[in-house]
Amino acid sequence: MKPTVFIQTNDRQYLGAKISAHSYRRNASEPHSFDVRILHTRDFPRLGDGDQTYVRGGHAVRWIPEDLQSFTPLRFAPPKLMGYEGLALVTDPDVFAVSDVGEAFRRDLGGKAICAVERPGRKRRPGYVASSVMLLDCAKLRHWDLDVQLEDLFAHRFDYFDWMHLRLEGGDTIGLLEPEWNDFDRLTAATKLLHTTRRRTQPWKSGLPIDYDDQVRGLRGMLTRLRPRYGRHPDSNQEALIFSLLAELVDSGEVTREELRSEMAANHIRHDSAELIDRYRGWDVRLALAA
Repeated sequence: MKPTVFIQTNDRQYLGAKISAHSYRRNASEPHSFDVRILHTRDFPRLGDGDQTYVRGGHAVRWIPEDLQSFTPLRFAPPKLMGYEGLALVTDPDVFAVSDVGEAFRRDLGGKAICAVERPGRKRRPGYVASSVMLLDCAKLRHWDLDVQLEDLFAHRFDYFDWMHLRLEGGDTIGLLEPEWNDFDRLTAATKLLHTTRRRTQPWKSGLPIDYDDQVRGLRGMLTRLRPRYGRHPDSNQEALIFSLLAELVDSGEVTREELRSEMAANHIRHDSAELIDRYRGWDVRLALAA
């Protein structure tokens, strides 16, 4: 079985997932050496049930199928989908390849089941291993069965954050990737996978109403409610990258003008997207970063 990139998504992030999928193929030296699959929440009925609760940060909260990030449990689906064999790279829909993902599939995992980037702690919060980008040796992850894991999640048998931060895994099964393989809102000449992880400033959402529930108490939650619109990303190069990729999809017909209009009408992408596509058509990230 070919190595496969799995991108999880839902309706709100589907166009982002298509842009992400295109980025992996167009920046690969051997694009036919791996597959790219988009996993959509609609194909996993349990994630569409809003009459469920789960434990998140020690508190029981309601599962919201329409939330911007309702796709996150799909991070754990690929090993079973791969028949528990081969390599998989699982990513969020707001992760975009800047260089050749084949480098990841050719690397030595050192016997580890999972390789991912470690996020350092800050503001008295502990560090954790980020599951938003994971290189997986599927044969070593036979205990990952999403149906069983969702049953346990909604039965309150573990905390969502422990699951997402890979604390349920044995520490000796996890290896570390260099930060460039999950570059959080940082685009440099060394970046391999750009992750536009700050939801409030996702470049294709600027100006739109906030469409997620932070489920965060205190000051941060209050600020979200007081400023209920997406802001502009502070790095214009990241905006340019996203819309240059989208321009290629529109020009090839993989994203139609009708689809673009529909996504804008649904507030899934900013309303000036057509103008930004024209502005950034042909933009080259490497030339921009070298300037």
